[in-house]
Amino acid sequence: MTYADLLRGSARKAGNVACMGLDPQLALLPPSVKSVRERLSSFFKELFEAMRDEDLVPAAFKPNIGYWAKLDQPRNGDFSGSLALGDVLDMLDAFYPGIPVILDAKRGDIARSSGNYATEAFDCWKADAVTVAPYMGTDSVAPFTTDPEKGVYVLCRTSNPGGKDLQNLLDAEEEPFYRAVAEKIVGWKTGAVVGATNMAELKDLASFTSSAGVPFLIPGVGSQGGSAPDVMAALRDAGYDVLLARINSSSGLVSPWKKGAAPENWKELCVAALKKLIEETRI
Repeated sequence: MTYADLLRGSARKAGNVACMGLDPQLALLPPSVKSVRERLSSFFKELFEAMRDEDLVPAAFKPNIGYWAKLDQPRNGDFSGSLALGDVLDMLDAFYPGIPVILDAKRGDIARSSGNYATEAFDCWKADAVTVAPYMGTDSVAPFTTDPEKGVYVLCRTSNPGGKDLQNLLDAEEEPFYRAVAEKIVGWKTGAVVGATNMAELKDLASFTSSAGVPFLIPGVGSQGGSAPDVMAALRDAGYDVLLARINSSSGLVSPWKKGAAPENWKELCVAALKKLIEETRI
């Protein structure tokens, strides 16, 4: 089964193309005297159980590795964040079989180093897909693409405000740099990261890649201001196969209260936010 098959199958199984980002912040978790690993693991276990009680199944999960790795203290022998991420990935395997996990790592280096990063994502973490930076070119991206069952999302037109600094620079043909990256993505047969905060660029890229079957990972919905209904409409208008898209929200789903420790009704708030995204991304 190819990664595209996994995307289409999981979208049909879930009935939506929502992607749930798993980016915990300790200051926003419920107060606890437990260890860091126990706090993170118990938080997500309770959240997943609440989701299952409501029969809520997103079509993908996306942990950003930086939120977990920052909690490690390797020189002190403390790997609390990484161990907690391992716990959560085990829960996803048990609770949500067949739903892809996208490791948001944004790796990319010379070929041998990229090969090491691919091993980290696919063999060590056993993720179904990984995000990759394209700046170093074909030999940097290629090591991630050797297994058709694994997905690769290349940064193309990102959701952050600074993305325009390089991605919208014009080349000699007066085309923005993100279009040059999109042309490479089509040739590499990978996916693309395309932000929901730049609708003109998203529409352009959806039209450009629709016939090539390029999977889209679309961050920027929720806290960053992007609109899931607008994204769904733009994809459909472009003739894009929405089953290949994953529309992501992260902090808006796991900490929608934004500031301070989680309130007593934190599970209800998370479930309500996820339910809204799922409804907005129904296929």
